[in-house]
Amino acid sequence: MLTAVKLRDQWEALERRLPSEWESVGLRLRTEQPNQLQRAARILGSMDAGRVGDELVLTIRRAGGGPGPEAARRLFGRLDDERVWCLLEQEQVSTPPEPGFDAPVETTDSDVPVAVTWDEALADLPPDWSDLLCALELDSTALLPRTALLCAPLNPTRDRDAARFTFRCARRKGYGVAPAMARRCFERLDDEEIRGRVSVLRLLAETENVATQGAVWYVGGKVL
Repeated sequence: MLTAVKLRDQWEALERRLPSEWESVGLRLRTEQPNQLQRAARILGSMDAGRVGDELVLTIRRAGGGPGPEAARRLFGRLDDERVWCLLEQEQVSTPPEPGFDAPVETTDSDVPVAVTWDEALADLPPDWSDLLCALELDSTALLPRTALLCAPLNPTRDRDAARFTFRCARRKGYGVAPAMARRCFERLDDEEIRGRVSVLRLLAETENVATQGAVWYVGGKVL
């Protein structure tokens, strides 16, 4: 059992620990029973909850656009009422910048739009490529929850040791996101000025699916 504490109570306790000037907070949510994750995602759909592996990621905004604390309290209470027991974990918290602080402006590789790095990665591939294992690296772990939501069609897998996700891409058929859909996800990151870089880790060419839906990658003894 993950927790005996109601989800609404977990949120209220977490909210009390936030800085007094907090603007937004990223959250990760797991269900006690893995088969209830889809049900939790449906109930939290209006909060833009996105699924990453066996977790849901969402962002609570104190003011302005997006789901707020009261919406979180109400929907978390609904999960409690329906006995969908969950564990809530805090990711990053954003606060206003200090008055009078201006960060130096520098031109770096991170200024290149993510969609452009994707185009560049594809341009270096052989013309007969069929399946890719890719990485999306971000400048900060604070960007992970929002990136996971915007890039949900990638079915991204989080790298616990770095600020990055891995994902699969299939050119014609099989497992993985289509190249055009991947680019659309990266355009969403660019629209919100989330900077990152896409790279190809491994590739296959001219694969044929025999008694399977597509290629499966084994890295470090794990299926990706």
